[in-house]
Amino acid sequence: MAALGALILGKQDNLEEEVVKFEQVPLKAPVFLNSVPKAGTHLIRNIFRMFVPVEQHYRKDFIQIPNLQLHRQAFNPAAPWLSWGHLLFSDNAAIAMKPVRHIVLVRDPYSWVLARARFYLSDEFQGALNHIKGGAVTAEDVINMMILGVHQKAPSLLDLYTFNAAAWVGTAAKIVRYEDIIAALRVIDRPEGEAFFRHLFAHTQIDLPADWRERVRIGSDRQHSRTARENLTGQIDLPTELTQEQKNLVDFSAPGLRKLLGYE
Repeated sequence: MAALGALILGKQDNLEEEVVKFEQVPLKAPVFLNSVPKAGTHLIRNIFRMFVPVEQHYRKDFIQIPNLQLHRQAFNPAAPWLSWGHLLFSDNAAIAMKPVRHIVLVRDPYSWVLARARFYLSDEFQGALNHIKGGAVTAEDVINMMILGVHQKAPSLLDLYTFNAAAWVGTAAKIVRYEDIIAALRVIDRPEGEAFFRHLFAHTQIDLPADWRERVRIGSDRQHSRTARENLTGQIDLPTELTQEQKNLVDFSAPGLRKLLGYE
């Protein structure tokens, strides 16, 4: 999967071999899994893949604004697909999403900063900031770059969240928080876990079969995500939580964002 101006390396998953072990029902409508980059894209994508026939997985490309017009067929109600990408809000994106069951995955900006930093420092990411790897700068420097961006090399937290998340709030898109998925996975055998996944899949017009828990467990297995923390390689020495000063910097750079997304 190639992101804009970057190359993402790592092993491919074998999830499609797992999908075919289960009885599948064709999609009733096109489904697009949108997300803020590094918000848990592989997690939600792999869970949904377990409920959709392989022949309806849109694997041609990772859909974003620059290639949107090349892949409009992914959103055709007459021939529905399950597709995914980082599609920022725009006039053309809104038009494309009108007939689509659209989900937008977000993540708490505080933890997102560290996830993004971890990825940028890994061997799996190859892009304009390769020269900061290997201890060339401090962990604190990297964190500030992830928050404020790097001129002409990496967008800021505010830019990414404005157009990939905030601009979709209040539209027909369903905003889903990464942390809520993780919480539901922990209680998947309890009524509150079932309620969460039934509500999530109802938005996409996918009916949960009796074996839905097994499918979710397989899809959410982190071994299938090449960008999960434990699957990243290289020298990655970062804290597990932002300092209060760094949290203040997030709030300074994107005031009101966490409240808008339900994190305050």
